Amino acid sequence: MFIQGLQIAVYGSLILYFGRTLFVPLSFALLISFVLYPVCHWLERKGFGRMTAIVVSITGLMLAALLIVFLLINQFFGFVEEWPLISDKLAVAINEFRLFLENSWGFSMAAQNRVLASITEQSGSAIVQVLRHLFSASAFSLVMLILVPVYAVLILYYRKTWMLVLTRIFSSEKKEKLHEMIALTIQSYYSFIKGMAIVYLIVGVLNSVGLLLLGVPHAILFGFIVAVLTFIPYVGIIIGSLLPIAMAWITFDSVWYPVGVVAIFTFVQYLEANIIFPLAVSRKLNVNTLIMLLAIFAGGILWGMAGMILFVPFVGIARLIAGHNPRWKTLALILGAKEDWKFPHSFDEDQTPV
Repeated sequence: MFIQGLQIAVYGSLILYFGRTLFVPLSFALLISFVLYPVCHWLERKGFGRMTAIVVSITGLMLAALLIVFLLINQFFGFVEEWPLISDKLAVAINEFRLFLENSWGFSMAAQNRVLASITEQSGSAIVQVLRHLFSASAFSLVMLILVPVYAVLILYYRKTWMLVLTRIFSSEKKEKLHEMIALTIQSYYSFIKGMAIVYLIVGVLNSVGLLLLGVPHAILFGFIVAVLTFIPYVGIIIGSLLPIAMAWITFDSVWYPVGVVAIFTFVQYLEANIIFPLAVSRKLNVNTLIMLLAIFAGGILWGMAGMILFVPFVGIARLIAGHNPRWKTLALILGAKEDWKFPHSFDEDQTPV
C-alpha cells in the first residue's frame, strides 16, 4: 500500500510538473468558476440567460481586479519618482555601514571592494538569467490573462456536462450525495474567498493607516502588499515588511521608526488572527499548518509562484471533501479536518451546479 501510494505521488508530481503550462491556467479558471458560480446562479434565477450571467460575472470580477492593479501601479510609480532621493540616502547608509565594518571589525575598504567586485562578476550571468526568466514569465502571464477567463466561461457554461462526467467517473457514489458534496465544496470555497477578500481589505487599510500615521512614504502600497503576502503563513509578513522597514530607516535615519513599523504590523496581525479573520470568514478551510506549508513549498517547486497560490486552496478543498466522506477518514486526519464525517446540512436541489 505504501509503495503504491508513493508511486502515485511520484507519477502525479511528474504529470503536474511537465503539464504545468496546461494545468496552471486551468486551475485558476476552476477556482474562479467556484467563486463566480453562486453569482451566475443568482443572476440566472433573476432571468438572465446562462451566457449573459457568466459574462456579467466575469466582467465584474475583471473590472475589480483592474481597479486594484491600477491603484497599486499608481502607488508604485510614485515610489519610482522618489527613487533618486531614496538611492542617495541608501548610498549614504551603505557608506556608513562600510565605515562601521572598517572601524569596528577591521574590514578594510580595499577588502570590501574586492568582495564587491567578486560578487558583481559572479552575479552578472545570474542577472541575465533572471531577466530571461522574467521575460518568459511576463509572456506566460499575458497568455494567462487571455486563457483563464476563457476557460472559466467554458467551465461555467458547460457545468451540466461536467456534472455528468463526474457522475460517470464516481459511479459508485449516489448521484444525490455527489451533487451534495460538490455543492458543499463550491459554497464553502465561495464563502472562504469572500471572507478572505474582506480580511485582506481590512488588514491592508489598517496597515496603511498605521504607516501613514508613522509618516512612512507610500504607505498604501506597502500596507496592501504586506496584507496580501500574509497569505503565506509566517514567512509572508516577514518578506513583506522588509521594504517598509528599510524605507522607514532610510527616510528618518532613526532606529525607532523601523521598530514602529514592526509594532504596527505585529498589532494588525494580532487583530487579524484573533478578531478580523474569525468574524469575516464564516467557514475556514482549516488545513493543518504543517500541511499548508508543505503545500506552499511543493507548489513552488512544481508550478512556481502560481503553485504557491493554487496548492493551498486545492488542499483545503481536498480536506473539505475528505472530512465528509467516511472512507477518506485517514486523509482527512492528515490534512487536519475535524472528526465530523457527516454532511452538516442538506442543500436545495437548485443549489447543485447543474
